Amino acid sequence: MFSAYLHYGLLVGLAIALLVAAFTDIRSRQISNWLNAGIALAAPLFWWSSGLDLYPGVVLQIGVAIGAFAILAALFAMKMMGGGDVKLLTALALWIEPTWFLKLLIVMALVGGVLTVVVGAWHIMRRERDRIAVPYGVAIAIGGLWVLSAHYFPQAGKAAGLG
Repeated sequence: MFSAYLHYGLLVGLAIALLVAAFTDIRSRQISNWLNAGIALAAPLFWWSSGLDLYPGVVLQIGVAIGAFAILAALFAMKMMGGGDVKLLTALALWIEPTWFLKLLIVMALVGGVLTVVVGAWHIMRRERDRIAVPYGVAIAIGGLWVLSAHYFPQAGKAAGLG
């Protein structure tokens, strides 16, 4: 029973961290390393609380995170993505099951597209000439929160006897 409450608490902590990431990205266009490190370092505790087996579970989570980092680092090198966004998505890959991580990426891309149009329109309305800076951490956070609410919170609530 304790691990079910711990599991639920870790998910709440991740949700709060995603909100912090979104708000700091809006405010300063930067997602702090300490926040990304905290998310990544809490993943093993989440694996334990969810009863994830070392093989193939943990190995698969780490593999997806390494693959995500490789692809996202290439996007960063092409200046298509910010470094904080790369680190946040890599840290989330340690938490989110691979099929749900793919769903997170799809939701993130859809929200990011809408966000880009809105920020671009705002940029044009204000007649600004500098480069558009889209706080993509907002799209990542919305995708992550959607996955948590659609998949993880219902399961954790049932395991803790809350649902």
